Amino acid sequence: MKCRKMLDQTVMTIFYEVDPTDVKKQTGDFGKVFKKTCMGKTNAVSRKWIEALSEVATIAGEHSINWDTEAAMIEKISTDISNKLNNSTPLRDFDGLVGMGAHMEKLELLLCLDSCEVRMIGIWGPPGIGKTTIVRFLYNQLSSSFELSIFMENIKTMHTILASSDDYSAKLILQRQFLSKILDHKDIEIPHLRVLQERLYNKKVLVVLDDVDQSVQLDALAKETRWFGPRSRILITTQDRKLLKAHRINNIYKVDLPNSDDALQIFCMYAFGQKTPYDGFYKLARKVTWLVGNFPLGLRVVGSYFREMSKQEWRKEIPRLRARLDGKIESVLKFSYDALCDEDKDLFLHIACFFNHESIEKLEDFLGKTFLDIAQRFHVLAEKSLISINSNFVEMHDSLAQLGKEIVRKQSVREPGQRQFLVDARDISEVLADDTAGGRSVIGIYLDLHRNDDVFNISEKAFEGMSNLQFLRVKNFGNLFPAIVCLPHCLTYISRKLRLLDWMYFPMTCFPSKFNPEFLVELNMWGSKLEKLWEEIQPLRNLKRMDLFSSKNLKELPDLSSATNLEVLNLNGCSSLVELPFSIGNATKLLKLELSGCSSLLELPSSIGNAINLQTIDFSHCENLVELPSSIGNATNLKELDLSCCSSLKELPSSIGNCTNLKKLHLICCSSLKELPSSIGNCTNLKELHLTCCSSLIKLPSSIGNAINLEKLILAGCESLVELPSFIGKATNLKILNLGYLSCLVELPSFIGNLHKLSELRLRGCKKLQVLPTNINLEFLNELDLTDCILLKTFPVISTNIKRLHLRGTQIEEVPSSLRSWPRLEDLQMLYSENLSEFSHVLERITVLELSDINIREMTPWLNRITRLRRLKLSGCGKLVSLPQLSDSLIILDAENCGSLERLGCSFNNPNIKCLDFTNCLKLDKEARDLIIQATARHYSILPSREVHEYITNRAIGSSLTVKLNQRALPTSMRFKACIVLADNGGREAGNEGRMEVYMTIMERQNDFITSTYVSLNHIFPEFLREHMYTVEVLVDVEVTSDELVFDFQLNSEKWEIGECGVLELKNHVQTFSEIDSWDNY
Repeated sequence: MKCRKMLDQTVMTIFYEVDPTDVKKQTGDFGKVFKKTCMGKTNAVSRKWIEALSEVATIAGEHSINWDTEAAMIEKISTDISNKLNNSTPLRDFDGLVGMGAHMEKLELLLCLDSCEVRMIGIWGPPGIGKTTIVRFLYNQLSSSFELSIFMENIKTMHTILASSDDYSAKLILQRQFLSKILDHKDIEIPHLRVLQERLYNKKVLVVLDDVDQSVQLDALAKETRWFGPRSRILITTQDRKLLKAHRINNIYKVDLPNSDDALQIFCMYAFGQKTPYDGFYKLARKVTWLVGNFPLGLRVVGSYFREMSKQEWRKEIPRLRARLDGKIESVLKFSYDALCDEDKDLFLHIACFFNHESIEKLEDFLGKTFLDIAQRFHVLAEKSLISINSNFVEMHDSLAQLGKEIVRKQSVREPGQRQFLVDARDISEVLADDTAGGRSVIGIYLDLHRNDDVFNISEKAFEGMSNLQFLRVKNFGNLFPAIVCLPHCLTYISRKLRLLDWMYFPMTCFPSKFNPEFLVELNMWGSKLEKLWEEIQPLRNLKRMDLFSSKNLKELPDLSSATNLEVLNLNGCSSLVELPFSIGNATKLLKLELSGCSSLLELPSSIGNAINLQTIDFSHCENLVELPSSIGNATNLKELDLSCCSSLKELPSSIGNCTNLKKLHLICCSSLKELPSSIGNCTNLKELHLTCCSSLIKLPSSIGNAINLEKLILAGCESLVELPSFIGKATNLKILNLGYLSCLVELPSFIGNLHKLSELRLRGCKKLQVLPTNINLEFLNELDLTDCILLKTFPVISTNIKRLHLRGTQIEEVPSSLRSWPRLEDLQMLYSENLSEFSHVLERITVLELSDINIREMTPWLNRITRLRRLKLSGCGKLVSLPQLSDSLIILDAENCGSLERLGCSFNNPNIKCLDFTNCLKLDKEARDLIIQATARHYSILPSREVHEYITNRAIGSSLTVKLNQRALPTSMRFKACIVLADNGGREAGNEGRMEVYMTIMERQNDFITSTYVSLNHIFPEFLREHMYTVEVLVDVEVTSDELVFDFQLNSEKWEIGECGVLELKNHVQTFSEIDSWDNY
């Protein structure tokens, strides 16, 4: 430990057949041996040893009890050591880079690493100029000095893959990937878009977002600087400078072309493996560099071409190079392509036109029979710098991919149906609308309808001439409104040579009767209208992946007897599917079976037990599924089983105990489930048991105590549970325990103290809970949630390491004096208490403060000292007359039913305010009303008003109005403040509360549909005492061609009507907020 302190060396802990607590406290068998060791030693020596052991025990490490075999533990430890050594070894990967010093010198000024502020830096330049190389070098130089760091590659490609999801879902997926990587936690849950901020707002992080091309990506991953802790740095590379400016990123570094000396060095690194030419090659290298120009990608590709050539070969090739180059990068890259053999050229075109960013595994499946020794072919292209292989994915630079597409286009300029690949939507439209246009030359069609607003017509005989078609992909990223594919009659023919068929929103109910899928490797039919696939039994021996996600009309699957190589079957959202074929048992290589949302599925065939290699099964939301076949126990390799929301499921088969490799079992909202089989105790590798809202569950079997590896147990909402099972005390590896809303819980049992690794304890809504144990110390406890434990009056200090402490809705008013010494406390949510002012240390940590129904006229003046306050709840403070200045950190102010409130002494300076709720604050003066309506409330604001405020320049009676836009040169995105006056239409009874949803449609004057925004407020409004004005900000993030927009508002409730509406165009653009963030945690 002295070396750790003095020399900054790394210490890794391994607790081999000894408990960390015994090491820390010198107890148990370890303590006995330690005492013997100390015999004859001085007190000073013994004390140093004790201090060292106490410190060692607090360092997270490996515990032999967590491992089934020593071999597995040793392998994990070896990997960890190797990784740490790799991170601490001076990097040699970047020794050959050229010009980095000059780039770093300029970037240091923008990074300003000594500053405590959070900085976003944009790195901008054309493709192929070296943006990614620069940030990768920078990342490897700086990452060790940050708490957390992440390099997110190919954001553009990642979001394109997700584009079939709506923006909110895509952002959730991006955040999940982001947090999983930065926190090194692959199974992290992202229920809403505030999770990223909640996890990182106090961390010093280094974030690199590479190749960003849409604002939605920035919104998801780095929307605001306050998402990250002080001194954090966020680096963003892009080809679009406007994107950076729209995100209010002013620190922008433009990457320029290298000078002639640097260009020579770049070329030499690829031609000679060093920064200078070989002896006698200087003039030749200078000449080639001059011919190529200073574009880094071209220098790299051409340099790789000349590698290992003799001087005579150089002299022979240079005239040819001079003749071919016209000063454009395309001609430079084409030169290297032309030097490939025919087979490598063919593979290059396959990747450029169809398989860029694809996994090696899939490429081998699709192309392995076309190219002999395809692994060697990949190696050749990589050696020529024409592709790179990263994380087992093939990546081709956009400029090279564009070159490949242009080469294919020139195969037949006037007759696209004679080309090898079709990738341009206009060319594909021309070919597929004509019965005779497509020829035998076509082997691949990639139709991207993402930006196609027109109806796309396909002739019924469109594919009859394409007998060699092997790859067909139709991507239709239309979100709510996919592009319309018009197929007047069913297709008569699809090539039997197809290996990949990927068609989103396929319009037919069945494949052509003559379709023979014997060579098909992958079938993806997202959102199709298929009712069945085909009539006859088909040869499916090559089929590995079948994805029919959200094919809502699908009623049956074909016979799968020959699908012996099927690995993935995705039937999520196939709500009309009644059963699986018995032949599914022949799919013995099946690894993943997904049936989420198959609400018509009644039972599963017993043959499913023959799929013994299954690792993941998802039956969630199969509401009519009553039972699982006992044969499920044959799937001994099963690791994850999700039966959430199977509301008819009454029991699990006892054979589930045979699934000894099971790690995750989700039974969320299985409302008919009364008990678990005792055999569940055999699942000794179980790490996660999720039983939320199993409302009929009476008890848990004691055998679950055998699940010694259990890390997460969720029992929230199990309202019929008679008692808290005592086995929990044996689950010493438990990290997360959620007992929220348990009606049986009156006193938290003392055996909770045995859970030494517990990091999260959630007791929210336990309305009978009165007492917490006093004699325990959960030293790793990170979060304690006691929200709405209405009988709880005090809580003992069960840990001093808590970061998040939630006490809202309890009777706890006294702040324990020990809180001032809690070093990690960051988030404190509690009721108002006068003695809060005595604890400045506590004031700095309060994020939510609740003063509901308190009889006070004036707020305490020290309220603005709560510098991190995010939500202030004042509802029902009927005597409150005024509010003082509040912290600029505030994002939610809830003052509903403060009937005496008149004055606001606050300014609402925070541009990120989400909600201002002044429902039924009828006495607000004019100055207060002006302040509220002019504030930036990104979710909504509401206050009493009989008419649209005069600040809103465009006003109209009723629910629709036309807005004349101010700008002549219209931007690609505009921001508006929209409002409606909610009037009582007499249909609402007194004392009734209701949820309000507003639907807003925005159209151009010509009624061409642009976009729609659906705002669903997760909030119950009290009875309105009179008319109220509801205001929301909305972003129109598409290109507008007209100078007028029509706004139309609708309510889904009969309890209100729209009396007036208004819209104000906002000039000062702020960071985009197209989604409505969840703010339930505040």
